[in-house]
Amino acid sequence: MKDSLAIYKRLMRYTRPYLRGFVFALAGMVVAAATEPLFPALMKPLLDQGFVEKGGIPLWTVPVAIIGIFVVRGIATFSSSYALAWVANHALADMRRELFSHMLRLPASDFEREASGLLISRIVFEINNVTVAATRVLTTVVRDSLVIVGLLGWLLWLNWKLTLVALVLIPVMGIVVGSFSRRMRRLSRQNLEHTGELTRVVEEAVHGYKVIKIFGAYEREAALFHRTVERLRGFAMRMTVASGATVPITQLCAAVAVAVVVSIALVQSIDNQITVGGFASFITAMLMLLAPLKHLADINGPLQRGLAAADAVFEMLDQQRERDDGRRSIGRARGALRFEGVSYRYPGSERDALSGIDLAIRPGEVVAFVGASGGGKTTLINLIPRFFAPTHGRILLDDVPIEELTLGSLRRQLALVSQEIVLFNDTIRANVAIGTADEVDDARIWQALRAAALEEFVRAQPGGLDAPVGERGTRLSGGQRQRLALARALLKDAPVLLLDEATSALDSQTERDVQTALERTMQGRTTLVIAHRLSTIERADRIVVIEHGRIVEQGPHAVLIERGESYASLYRSQFAGVDAA
Repeated sequence: MKDSLAIYKRLMRYTRPYLRGFVFALAGMVVAAATEPLFPALMKPLLDQGFVEKGGIPLWTVPVAIIGIFVVRGIATFSSSYALAWVANHALADMRRELFSHMLRLPASDFEREASGLLISRIVFEINNVTVAATRVLTTVVRDSLVIVGLLGWLLWLNWKLTLVALVLIPVMGIVVGSFSRRMRRLSRQNLEHTGELTRVVEEAVHGYKVIKIFGAYEREAALFHRTVERLRGFAMRMTVASGATVPITQLCAAVAVAVVVSIALVQSIDNQITVGGFASFITAMLMLLAPLKHLADINGPLQRGLAAADAVFEMLDQQRERDDGRRSIGRARGALRFEGVSYRYPGSERDALSGIDLAIRPGEVVAFVGASGGGKTTLINLIPRFFAPTHGRILLDDVPIEELTLGSLRRQLALVSQEIVLFNDTIRANVAIGTADEVDDARIWQALRAAALEEFVRAQPGGLDAPVGERGTRLSGGQRQRLALARALLKDAPVLLLDEATSALDSQTERDVQTALERTMQGRTTLVIAHRLSTIERADRIVVIEHGRIVEQGPHAVLIERGESYASLYRSQFAGVDAA
């Protein structure tokens, strides 16, 4: 686990742009802390001159001084709290923006490895604990430390012998707090991990409600949630024990110190070494020390939770971004693609998902990839945008190795429609025009919707292009979502079009309409199509059959049927099933 001081120093770097507010907050804390010793300081003249000597000071002096002290303290406390909260919330917003931006640029493998609930938890929930460490903890540490210094200074001036006796127990309290801090930090990190797990369980239940209802999986989901909640409750209780034990032990040490001081003061009083006012002032200041000491002890729990959250956040920020070592940039590519000895193996897998792929695709050629599920077709498509890097071999675009291109330049050449349709909780216009560099006029959007056979549906909506699609496109049918994704790809007008089961959710009539539109759109574009419905790719320039990560045959539909090998077997089995139905 990283050093707490190093984590806190890194955390405080986010406050540098707001240094003026931070200085103002510290000034307010200093003023508020400086008023603390003034109250016990008033006790000595009040008792010695006001009560013992009867009239040694004017009657109005002490009440006015008391009110003045609390007015100054109130203004200083409010000002410092507001200024520090202003700094902390700005720093938190900056950190959250940096974290989200960094997350978007993580490699695709990280998104597949990390549970989405954990990523969401870090950005939404865990980072809130960082705010506590940056505001409440810092306020308490600075203000109460200054109060303790001020009160100790007054105590030393009053009676240094009694003060030294009280100070003997401070190292004892430090040892107690330090031992509990290490345990709190470890438990806090584990608690955050289980909070992320809880987020994941809830997220899956919310998005999978139809499956849960249809398959009657209520008990399974409830049991999973119950187990996760129980683990979280267990860690919370262990944290409560570690946090709660610190305070009474600290208070016990302080009580022992007070008892010893009172006993010694009584002895000094007998020898006339201390006055009534001096003793009252000393005890008042010492009792006032208990509150800031308690605050410092109480703050250990939030501090450790904040440091654990900051550690998790910085761990994510330190993850390697998606590699972009390319230095070349191209305008609009012709669309020639070439795979040279390309192999890929997923991390942890025992065999290659792709092995020895050699394939040359001409500009404007339509190439369809077919084969059994799990054969490596989607993996091949994912290598082109560099979602993954080949384990061996290389891929070239217009005779330029794609790793030499910047990611921005490479991906500007590509448009993708996958079988997993992703729509954002926004309008139809925003979803179609997403990611376009320039403002897109409505005429182009309508043209893309027309090509995707969705124009009639959109015009019938109350808001037209401004109609919302709902979260993940819940206001649209499966086919409508897929057609909207097609329109998005068509609007981008990229020279290379990647279609991964792009018409799988369409009915036969709509599929024919979209297929006709796609055939017009494919003209002049290099198109790579993955399809399980073989009827949709009969007109492809070339069909490539992939089995177990290898190309087993390729050629036009008619040639492959006549050859009577793998493709012909797939084709016959698919249409035999249709005929039998």
